[in-house]
Amino acid sequence: MTDPSDEAKQIENLYEFGERLNEAKDKSQNVKDYEGIIEAAKTSLKAKQLAAQLIPRFFKFFPDLSSRAVDAHLDLIEEEELGVRVQAIRGLPLFCKDTPEYLSKIVDILVQLLAAEEIVERDAVHKALMSLLRQDVKASLTALFKHIGSVDEPSTDEFIREKVLSFIRDKVFPLKAELLKPQEEMERHITDLIKKSLEDVTGAEFRMFMDFLKSLSLFGEKAPTERMKELIGIIEGQADLDAQFNVSDADHIDRLISCLYMALPFFLRGASGSKFLNYLNKHIIPVFDKLPEERKLDLLKALAEISPYTTPQDSRQILPSVAVLLKKYMPLRKTGGEEMNFTYVECLLYTFHHLAHKAPNATNSLCGYKIVTGQPSDRLGEDFSDCYKDFTERLTTVEDLTRATMKKLTQGLADHNKEMAAAKTDEAKEKIKTQKQNTTIGLRTCNNILAMSKPLHSKTPSFIGDKSVNLSWKEATKPSVPSTTTASGGKRPASINGSGNTASKKGRGSGGLQNQLVNRALEGISRGGRGGIRGRGRGWGARGRGRGYR
Repeated sequence: MTDPSDEAKQIENLYEFGERLNEAKDKSQNVKDYEGIIEAAKTSLKAKQLAAQLIPRFFKFFPDLSSRAVDAHLDLIEEEELGVRVQAIRGLPLFCKDTPEYLSKIVDILVQLLAAEEIVERDAVHKALMSLLRQDVKASLTALFKHIGSVDEPSTDEFIREKVLSFIRDKVFPLKAELLKPQEEMERHITDLIKKSLEDVTGAEFRMFMDFLKSLSLFGEKAPTERMKELIGIIEGQADLDAQFNVSDADHIDRLISCLYMALPFFLRGASGSKFLNYLNKHIIPVFDKLPEERKLDLLKALAEISPYTTPQDSRQILPSVAVLLKKYMPLRKTGGEEMNFTYVECLLYTFHHLAHKAPNATNSLCGYKIVTGQPSDRLGEDFSDCYKDFTERLTTVEDLTRATMKKLTQGLADHNKEMAAAKTDEAKEKIKTQKQNTTIGLRTCNNILAMSKPLHSKTPSFIGDKSVNLSWKEATKPSVPSTTTASGGKRPASINGSGNTASKKGRGSGGLQNQLVNRALEGISRGGRGGIRGRGRGWGARGRGRGYR
């Protein structure tokens, strides 16, 4: 333990060193004073705290002593005494104020300190990093993102990488308006850093980065089309649309569906969905039956939501596959006892209408219609009457099943009203209220099916291409990502958006529970559909480093 008189002398000397340096016009001549400060960093506790302030303050005047000064300061950061460590951390940004060549190294040091256990120490690290970002945002961001890594330069410390990501998410992103100046230049810089990091991220990380990119002025409402193409390109890359599809690769299926939902707002703003649609048409729809049961409806919902924004060329290309799938899920009465998944049928009818609206004569050969456009593709000279008969018979069966379902749901609604009147407790009332809400959703699904099937009986139908039909789950809740539902027999897998082992970081479905209860309301009316509720992804698998997307 340092003798009190010795400590007092050390403090007195430090004040003298500091005063002389403050008063000197040419501070670089006071080498002995700065050396005295560096040496004091090895003495008593109070002297160390004072040295932690003085070393960085005069650092720029003594380049020949830079190594000794930095080493001494780093020793202070490793001190057992919290007060010394915190003071030393606070001083780190000063090393870069007039010597920017040290910035990257200081960021590296602070990044390692993000793992500090003491709250006051962690807070000092955060403030020091923010100070550096305000000094030189471009260099600081570059240094920070280096610790997130990429395929070419992977991060070597997964724990530190997570800490850096949390810091960027919680401290940097919310202050983008203040930090990213000049705006256009810095937004482009951070976009390029993010794009490089996206080569190797989890699903949650990808969503976080995409949400941030969408918030930038660079990609705002007034952004030109090429910016939308840039964002779609990022999402397409993450979805691995150039990869050969393996139906047993659950990770790729999750990633693909998640990315498709993420791309929807950009399709709405005019970006092309051709690459997604071509991939679905070529690789996914042909093996639809082999997809995991709980992902089928996610895919059909995504397809329904993208269908209003497809081009005529894309519509014509994918329409045959959609028509085949639609017929598959519309049972023929004569076989009896077939399964009918109401939400599947709603999705597929909606998709069929919007695609056919843009390529109407393509339905002549698919459904036996007689639509005349004057083009050779009308194929009016060929006989497709059997197709028409089969298609309309299936429509009739669907309508009969739907009306029967509506009758039971309507009766169920009346029963709920009676139960509500008789309910005594708030808990019972809340339960009945939820049942009523979800019975209403079931009725909405049925109404949509009838509204979309009716015009398809005509030999020259008018296909729905406007917003006159609102998808049932979009009315029930307005999530950015729907969750899996089926017409009956809901099953709840373990993976739901949340935390811990049940986390579904890629999914944000917010209508799942309601839709599951609709499934219960439809139970016993028509068999079929084993999907349950879940967020959009169970976790995207390894991409280079073995970090799972979950």
